[in-house]
Amino acid sequence: VGSEMCIRDRGCKTNIYESESMAELFRESGYEIITDDNAPADVCVVNTCTVTGMGARKSRQQIRRAKRQNPNALIAVTGCFSQTSPEEVRELGADIIIGNKGRSKIVELVKAAEQGKKADIVDNILTEHEYEELPVTHTQSRVRANIKIEDGCNNFCTYCIVPYVRGRERSRKPQDIIREIEKLVADGVVEVMLLGQNVNSYGKNLDTPVTFAQLLQEVEKIEGLERIRFMTSHPKDLSDELIEVMKNSDKICRHLHLPLQSGSTKILKAMNRRYTKEQYLELAAKIRREIPDISLTTDIMVGFPGETAEDVDDTIDVIRKVGFDNAFTFIYSCLLYTSDA
Repeated sequence: VGSEMCIRDRGCKTNIYESESMAELFRESGYEIITDDNAPADVCVVNTCTVTGMGARKSRQQIRRAKRQNPNALIAVTGCFSQTSPEEVRELGADIIIGNKGRSKIVELVKAAEQGKKADIVDNILTEHEYEELPVTHTQSRVRANIKIEDGCNNFCTYCIVPYVRGRERSRKPQDIIREIEKLVADGVVEVMLLGQNVNSYGKNLDTPVTFAQLLQEVEKIEGLERIRFMTSHPKDLSDELIEVMKNSDKICRHLHLPLQSGSTKILKAMNRRYTKEQYLELAAKIRREIPDISLTTDIMVGFPGETAEDVDDTIDVIRKVGFDNAFTFIYSCLLYTSDA
């Protein structure tokens, strides 16, 4: 083909993983991948985010920037922002729009668009569908790699758009996960990060159900792999089995990211988190008791509708009692799909 193409992404580690996957599809088809963000390309894929208002705004800016850099470039937009706002993405100048299903067809669609046939694939993400396998080479790092083990979420927290842009939970087959890690280890990778919107619920929808703890035990058997990390864990699904596996593992890092969001039971109920302040504290105490050298990190949101000073005091109380090693704090974001410069 000989065309030059670039991929630009916004958002989470899962987006980075999927961008690497799409880059490999283009590489296999003869495209040259440009990694310089300032260099124009014949084809530009923008992998977008819309989890927060800021993510959506930066996604719009990225699409505009790609168009400015090369007005004649073919622009393909995929990801969460294109899933929610395909009409706006089209107005921003996209030639191809793909939501969060159909990325495996991106090269086929680009080649068709190069012949003047533009196309959209933005299906109803909430309908039942299987996990979409994509090739990955992880060229960005020689020793660390992200591994996507599931997609979607069934929790429907009231502040979160993820289930509506990524759909219901779909678990990847464990043999495919193991095969990918083995390939990476053979190429020199020694540490993997297992990714999912809620890794603790991994495997429930497989034909032969597998727990996340069981998957970790299989990953641990891979010779040459030295360290295993994972994110993100939902407190309501964190099992005693997982704690036990972490406790007895020589490869799973002593770190657990366990989002709190709020220390107020009233606010947690409004958020549809399905645990109380007391249940979170009990879980954190159990983890520290079983794994004394564990590093606990968390996410905390402030300004949720209805939150009072007393609710904030409850959150501070949990912070003091748990003693988190780090916390990612966010102001509640009311996502508005408005155009901005």
